[in-house]
Amino acid sequence: TFLWYEKAESYLYTRIILGSALAWARASAICLNFNCMLILLPVSRNFISFLRRTSSCCRGNLRRVLDKNITFHRLVGYMIALHVAIHIIAHLMNIERYHISQSSTAGGLCNVLSSIGNNSNDSYLNPIRDYNTNTTKDIFFTLAGITGFIITLTLVLIVTSSTENMRRSFYEVFWYTHNLSIIFFLGIVIHGAGQVVRGQTKQSMLLHNITYCKDHYNEWGEITQCPLPEFSGNKPVTWKWVVCPLALYTCEFIIRFWRSKQNVVITKVVRHSSGVLEIQMKKRGFKMEPGQYIFLQCPTVSQFEWHPFTLTSSPEEEHFSVHVRAVGDWTEDLYKACGADKKVLLEPWQLPRLAVDGPYGSATTNVFQYEVSVCIAAGIGVTPFAAVLKSIWYKYCNPNIQMKLQKVYFYWICRDTHAFEWFADLLVSLEEQMAKQGKTFFLSYHLYLTGWDDNQASHIAVHHDGNLDVITGLRHKTIFGRPNWHKEFRHIANHHPSHSIGVFFCGPKSLSKILNKMCNLHSSSDPRGVHFHYNKESF
Repeated sequence: TFLWYEKAESYLYTRIILGSALAWARASAICLNFNCMLILLPVSRNFISFLRRTSSCCRGNLRRVLDKNITFHRLVGYMIALHVAIHIIAHLMNIERYHISQSSTAGGLCNVLSSIGNNSNDSYLNPIRDYNTNTTKDIFFTLAGITGFIITLTLVLIVTSSTENMRRSFYEVFWYTHNLSIIFFLGIVIHGAGQVVRGQTKQSMLLHNITYCKDHYNEWGEITQCPLPEFSGNKPVTWKWVVCPLALYTCEFIIRFWRSKQNVVITKVVRHSSGVLEIQMKKRGFKMEPGQYIFLQCPTVSQFEWHPFTLTSSPEEEHFSVHVRAVGDWTEDLYKACGADKKVLLEPWQLPRLAVDGPYGSATTNVFQYEVSVCIAAGIGVTPFAAVLKSIWYKYCNPNIQMKLQKVYFYWICRDTHAFEWFADLLVSLEEQMAKQGKTFFLSYHLYLTGWDDNQASHIAVHHDGNLDVITGLRHKTIFGRPNWHKEFRHIANHHPSHSIGVFFCGPKSLSKILNKMCNLHSSSDPRGVHFHYNKESF
């Protein structure tokens, strides 16, 4: 597109006024159209889930690409912001050059081109008709100017509210501003109808000999081969780029709305330590896989907000559950609405209504696709692995089920001892089940405590020689401090020298970068050697 506007004869006279800023404006516009076509696809969750199901027989690389849908969405968002910035800067330069070309000091061909359109029968090239006019006011109150301002303002609000700190601290702001994307898409579809940038019409080019006439502009309209050139703008084409993604997203919205109206029954609410609330639910026709996630809405708290939560139950259980930690306004309000801030929990009929959208696939669902899997969690990031470990427990209880998965390494890093409490019971049950079946080798788990006070340290030191861990009650003792990931990955690689090993992580970005680096560092260059495949939980 850039080369077309730099070389095309139909835009020769436009380039004489605007220079290369014309090509920059149009090239950034077409890139903006392309990225606006892509931006909705990775957040069409049902579409992504459909692709995951159809690719179940394919290699793991394709499934891992689908797990990066939110990362891809962010990257496309960055490109939209970049091209909008280029487009705005280029058009600011265009407006200034349009204005200057109306000046008597511009002289020559620029003055002649700008004067075209003064007669009622002429089609103009320069949208600024008078040098003494208020350029900012005239351009701003055009269709292109108003829609351009709205698009820019909307994009600034969406981008600034999408930062990690904003999402963590003020998720409601992030949620509401993202819904402004409807205004953004309407704006870009209408924006091109202003037709500010104009080129010579095909009919005019047949009659107007550019090669000769550009050097004899003083004779325009006086000789046959040089009639006054006629100009027109391009018809808007953005709708052609975004109509299919918008139609897909509309279907996505209808499906989500239909699901939100389905009845959800809360069967049990359990209050755990560290402000963690377990909500057990039932819903007709609900089917899940280990590691999937859902979106929850509580109309009592907010009529519009949906928040993602990983399912902590297994498919073999009669209910499905989530663990919610009260760390923000919405989760704290849900915590109170369920009566968890009081000594006595509410009866099921007293609990607020919940709407559920999902379940949706995530990276953790691929744990069973490997013979060896490494599951790493930090803090509340253990929730997806709760479902995985429960499912493993049920599968081992059923002798008729054969699993491809033969070995699981489980790492959990917590800052305080209370975080272990709600999850320790599951690990104890799993440990006992594996011991009964003589398969203690199957699960190798490592629990790390990174924070403790003096009283806890004294208590731990006194009971350290016991058979069971003083914190979790497990046979495996809690390790104090942080893991040495070089040592851990080297150990796993040595024990499985020719395996493809899946590494699954849920936790902070800083640790994710380290683990991704470890996977690349300890993977063999030999195709027959060990290879670590990194998968990060994201929704």
